Amino acid sequence: MAFPTAQLLAQTKPLTIGEAYRLARKNYPMIRQQGLIEKTRDYSVANAAKGYLPQLTVQGQATYQSAVTEFKLPVSIPGVEFPTINKDQYKVYGEVNQTIYDGGSIRTQVRSHEANAQVEVQKLEVELYKLNERVNQLFFGVLMLEEQLIQSELLKKDISLGIQKVQALVANGTAFKSNANTLKAELLKADQRTIDLNASRKAYLEMLGLLTGQPMGDSAMLEKPVELATGRDINRPELKLYDAQNRSLDIQSQLIDVRNRPKLNFFFQGGYGRPALNILSNGFDPYYITGVRLNWSLSGLYTVKKDRELIRNNREAIQLQKETFLFNTNLVARQQNAELDRFRQLLRTDDEIIMLRESIKTSSAAQLENGVINTNDFLREVNAEDQARQNKILHGIQLLMSEYNLDNTLASDIE
Repeated sequence: MAFPTAQLLAQTKPLTIGEAYRLARKNYPMIRQQGLIEKTRDYSVANAAKGYLPQLTVQGQATYQSAVTEFKLPVSIPGVEFPTINKDQYKVYGEVNQTIYDGGSIRTQVRSHEANAQVEVQKLEVELYKLNERVNQLFFGVLMLEEQLIQSELLKKDISLGIQKVQALVANGTAFKSNANTLKAELLKADQRTIDLNASRKAYLEMLGLLTGQPMGDSAMLEKPVELATGRDINRPELKLYDAQNRSLDIQSQLIDVRNRPKLNFFFQGGYGRPALNILSNGFDPYYITGVRLNWSLSGLYTVKKDRELIRNNREAIQLQKETFLFNTNLVARQQNAELDRFRQLLRTDDEIIMLRESIKTSSAAQLENGVINTNDFLREVNAEDQARQNKILHGIQLLMSEYNLDNTLASDIE
């Protein structure tokens, strides 16, 4: 199967690695969790904000008590009779409470929900960012296979040229037919390698297509990325996650203060019962009570010190995670920089090696044509040049991939 050069040229818009990152992120099922986080935040904030609205409660009770208030005079007064209160009593009432001052409780709860949502968003960003490494492996894998396919075609041209020269010798009776057959067998091996490379390229493109959600056939084109500048600072989503977690702890600290502040409400209570507010009336009567109510729970003061220590411990744990992350990231970046230096040094000698091998191969072709060397000698030099070119391809793609891996290790804004 030949390298589909014509089909590749038919595609007008090559896929860039930045676009592959964006498509993989958009196509990844977990991205839908972002919408769920936003909805959860909106619902929670809306529910918390409803605390500013009047709060209505309805209650009722029916009781029986062993004794009731009785009025007894030492002497009876003609015409004067005090009512007797029934021991079974009933009450149903509704109460409306309107917050006047809540110590900032509702506002802080709203900020807490928003801060928690931001933490979840950053956790999702950390997971989605890991897709970039998978994209790199597939994207540069395809580029490597395409370069190898081009080199395979060059190798087959060299072998075909050798076959032509040997066939001419065979026709003149100065070479054996087996010499030509040796080259033909080598050409078939090169064809097999092309088949293997095309199959691998197709498999890599299919996996990249599944990852990005864009079907990719043999005609798919990938744009070779440009080299990246080095010396970038660490700008990973993990750092934003640690910042979001610290902001969430700030809100939790504020909630401790809010919890221990007094609360002031306006209330209105209206009901119907026996007895109502007039305990001397033994009938069912309506009633209402209105006013302001102060509520100040001091039980939270018992635990405020330990609560703040828990927050301090959590903050120290986050700082420890951040320091560990920066340490490991810098360690990986240092290793990747060492790899970059190694590939640059290898590439500096690859061109010289290729030039020397090409010169030797050209001389070998002339010697083969003149019967000075046999086909095995010629093939050895052809394969040596091919190996030199393969090494340059490998080192070039490895260098480029290492640059993007390093950029992926340090930053989160590859375009």
